[in-house]
Amino acid sequence: MLSTFLEMLSYPFLVRALIVGVLVSLCASLLGATLVLKRYSMIGDGLSHVGFAALALAYAMNAAPMTVAIPICVVAAFLLLQVKDSSKIKGDAATALMCSGALAVGVMTVSLTTGMNTDVCNYMFGSILAMSKSDVTLSVILSAAVLLLYILFYNKIFAVTFDEAFSAATGVRTKLYNMLIAFLTAITVVLGMRMMGTLLISSLIVFPSLTAMRVCRRFKTTILVSALLSVCCFLTGITVSYLASVPTGACIVVTDILVFLVFAVIEKIRERI
Repeated sequence: MLSTFLEMLSYPFLVRALIVGVLVSLCASLLGATLVLKRYSMIGDGLSHVGFAALALAYAMNAAPMTVAIPICVVAAFLLLQVKDSSKIKGDAATALMCSGALAVGVMTVSLTTGMNTDVCNYMFGSILAMSKSDVTLSVILSAAVLLLYILFYNKIFAVTFDEAFSAATGVRTKLYNMLIAFLTAITVVLGMRMMGTLLISSLIVFPSLTAMRVCRRFKTTILVSALLSVCCFLTGITVSYLASVPTGACIVVTDILVFLVFAVIEKIRERI
């Protein structure tokens, strides 16, 4: 196993993928616990579809994909929160509207400009070969910013996650911190799309947290176990992808599913005991 990992490090594109993958896995796992507990887990899926539309627009304009996708996804995250608070459109309906609408815009833009070429498919299904040096630099900076903001505002995020009404009553600006969570999620989704693909990135957010919740009962323990599982599943998935020559994103998600099933069995055994 160690020799295989060292062999992987001899390839520059794999080193870039490992750096970005570990950072994005950490960001996704930290935010995942909050999104799952607040029943916002489908936000990641909605934003990934918006990201695909943004990438299609970037290709049409010959612009840098990530510089276009990040602001569009951030704005979409804020709008989605506003719609979720609306009494006329409920959360699941708002996410469904965003997913289908953004995907339709992306497909139409692609068909009218470049066509379904390899670059677009890489964004839909992920490709570790798509990571450039500039992408790595931007991803490291933004991932560090996401982790730093999460740590700085951990107490407030914890408060709005478990009892938003009480937090608002005690003077916490819940709307502001919900927007912060949406902002950090949008950044994480865009960073992970290059490697995981727009169709799989939401799994990186949801699975590690759901898995950790099978055996953990405290919030801090849950996010720590989730972060550890996320990184381990990513490293396992990318290694299997390298050895079997199969898509990286799919390998990581399948690894997450298997670990989730193992932890679910452990939970059942603990309940019987």
